[in-house]
Amino acid sequence: MLLLAVSSGLRGLRYPRVIRLVTSFGTRTKVTYTQGQSPEPRIREYFYYIDHQGQLFLDDTKVKNFVTCFKDKDFLVFFFNRLRRNESGRYQDHFPFLSLCGRERNFLRCDDRPLVFTQLMPAVRGTATVSTGAMGKGGATELLSFCWGGDKLSVPFHPESLYMHPSSGRVYHPCSERLGGVGLVRSALAMELSAFFSYLPEQGQSGQPTHFLWAGQRHTLTNELAGCFPAEEGDGSGEGGGG
Repeated sequence: MLLLAVSSGLRGLRYPRVIRLVTSFGTRTKVTYTQGQSPEPRIREYFYYIDHQGQLFLDDTKVKNFVTCFKDKDFLVFFFNRLRRNESGRYQDHFPFLSLCGRERNFLRCDDRPLVFTQLMPAVRGTATVSTGAMGKGGATELLSFCWGGDKLSVPFHPESLYMHPSSGRVYHPCSERLGGVGLVRSALAMELSAFFSYLPEQGQSGQPTHFLWAGQRHTLTNELAGCFPAEEGDGSGEGGGG
């Protein structure tokens, strides 16, 4: 299996039993697992975590940074293309998403959202990512790439659908309904895009943005994603810190 082949070095390790306190909507609960455990014959289970920068880790990695995250693009594309809501009856409260690979179950929890938009790029296969300063000038529709998968993991960019959370200031964009319908925009990309938001004069940047200036057009923000954030989510921040 591709997943096994890509991460075979990790699979050869012996993992200790993990007892982790996971915060979900302000409540800390205990979950116990062992990486590579076999709850039934020929089934293996692994546990992952994605931070607010779109970096994927084995959940029990103690130091989570660029050095320790998964970077192989083929593996990332394989993993996220198979990611769904966890309806397996196992670890649903603690790992709400699941990527299946044959007889492997790969459970995922996230700092904020399971899908993180990491790059903005032209909708031309093989074209390198460019800065927002060179984008938004018309022409081909841009793509929002997610989880470091390049154009192989991407959705069309709809500037009118961007949503800035009023409490956390994090920026979101629609994604596939199988992943909750809402993707987080990585903080560095959100900072670049923030220059194109416009606000009511009497409120300034202390209020919610009302429009997004892009490709020579003034797009009215729909705020269609506002209803996807229950009040108990608070400021939208988690283990990975601020956005």
